[in-house]
Amino acid sequence: MYKIIDSKKKIYNLYSYQTEAEYERMVVEHSDYIFGDKGIYFDIKKKIGKSNKGAAIPDGYYLDLMFHENPTLYFVEVELNSHDVYGHIGEQVLRFAISSDISKHKIKTILLDEINADPKKQEKLDEFFKNSKFSNANELLDKLIFDKDVAVIIVIDEQTPELESVLAKIKIATDIIEAQTYTCGNDKIHRVTSFQDEVIVDLAENIDYDELDTIVVPAQEEGFNEEFLNNDRWYSIRISSAMIEKIKYIAAYQVAPISAITHIAEVESIEKYKDTNKYIVNFKKGSLKQISRIALKGGKGKAPQSPRYTSYMKLKNSKTLDELWE
Repeated sequence: MYKIIDSKKKIYNLYSYQTEAEYERMVVEHSDYIFGDKGIYFDIKKKIGKSNKGAAIPDGYYLDLMFHENPTLYFVEVELNSHDVYGHIGEQVLRFAISSDISKHKIKTILLDEINADPKKQEKLDEFFKNSKFSNANELLDKLIFDKDVAVIIVIDEQTPELESVLAKIKIATDIIEAQTYTCGNDKIHRVTSFQDEVIVDLAENIDYDELDTIVVPAQEEGFNEEFLNNDRWYSIRISSAMIEKIKYIAAYQVAPISAITHIAEVESIEKYKDTNKYIVNFKKGSLKQISRIALKGGKGKAPQSPRYTSYMKLKNSKTLDELWE
């Protein structure tokens, strides 16, 4: 269990929320940090669906506006790990899928009413529409609610293998955000894994996120030779659900002593991997090729320790990792 020590040597211990309502208040209060500033959080708890056909009450909705060409609407479920992940969380995710099919018009009305009543939400959407193929909220919500599959964000105080195992059995795209609170006397601090942080890490501030189409994965020699080169696949990758449809290429960064991106392949499919909420990426047969090394500059710098994103064109035109990730 983590402890946090500040510069004055004050020790913060993990705070145990007694009720889900208390935890939800913290999430709403800090929603801009937990979900990020590239979207809109809707603090709405209204029943959707039919009582005898899998009705559900989402804890909220998140409209992810990071990608102008492919925004996503998420149902949000706020949970404490002390709840039954098998009988409660898994069931809730399935209820979202069932009730969203029945209540598409109701969901749209709920969100539109909230947008029309909030000038800040309208302002954020107006800014989004300047660079988007969508021209208004009505058109945007029609696309996200009627034409796209359900996606879910679970905010929980502790992510566990049991939760991963439950979500692995469900085909619905699900992202997990871990948010915890630590206390020292009356002082509180919060530890979060912000939504989409792994997508934007080390990207230039002026990057067009819509151009992101390539995932770079770190690879040890044995796994690289056996899976990447011989089996045309790479697996057990944590991938943001928003990136699943966007990834067209996968590149391998071979760790030290090679310390360089050396190969790239086109992506055939991305699927859930075994009993995890991670993914396996299958390559198009015959597409794997060796490229000119994109190495650490002078053997020094920040090597990718986990999957990182870029564009195929940026990768193609880079000679060092510094050039690839400014």
